[in-house]
Amino acid sequence: MLLLGIDTSGKSGGITLAEGDRESFRIVGSATIAGGTFSAQLVPTLAALLHQHGFSAFDIGGFAPISGPGSFTGLRVGLSAIKGLAEVLKKPIAPVSLLEALATLSSEQGTVASALDAGREEVFFGLYALDKGRASKLEEQLLTHNEFLEEIRRSEVMRLVTSDHSLATIASAWSVKIQEVERPGSEAAARIGLGKLLAGKTVPVDALDANYIRRSDAEVSFKR
Repeated sequence: MLLLGIDTSGKSGGITLAEGDRESFRIVGSATIAGGTFSAQLVPTLAALLHQHGFSAFDIGGFAPISGPGSFTGLRVGLSAIKGLAEVLKKPIAPVSLLEALATLSSEQGTVASALDAGREEVFFGLYALDKGRASKLEEQLLTHNEFLEEIRRSEVMRLVTSDHSLATIASAWSVKIQEVERPGSEAAARIGLGKLLAGKTVPVDALDANYIRRSDAEVSFKR
């Protein structure tokens, strides 16, 4: 199966073409997309990547987008593009949480926590059961720094995986193993998404939604 992994959750993003089945996985090619240019560059970058490797959009067998948490605007642009492509091509979508991708990078199995700096002294926290590199979600929530520390203590996690050094520093107050990693992107989305696509863990186009770190300021103001 040829699939497309996409990440527009951060300040910059990227897309990855990958091939795989139940026994193998390989990256065909990847391309980065500069922050602030997602809406203008995503589709042309994908077209160029497909052409470079001798494929057309009709060869894509499924999509694996990072669904959040992350940038409100970036996620909206990325997921809108995936919805349009999936609807036209009639191909399945397997969304991947960025916290899930972080958890799969753990060097230990068992109960693993992942964390992202949400700004405003808040943390987006995920708790996963990790088995043979596959993460099953136990919970995901937005926490204050104090709640973050309490959740680590309460959950008795074996390891905390984060791409934010500031959170590693905060968590060092507790006796938890901390693993700092690079922020996962479209290649991780493709790797995890392949397993989901093959297992039928997909969502229809109209059910694809972003998992934002928080509501946008516009939404908050409107509700007020």
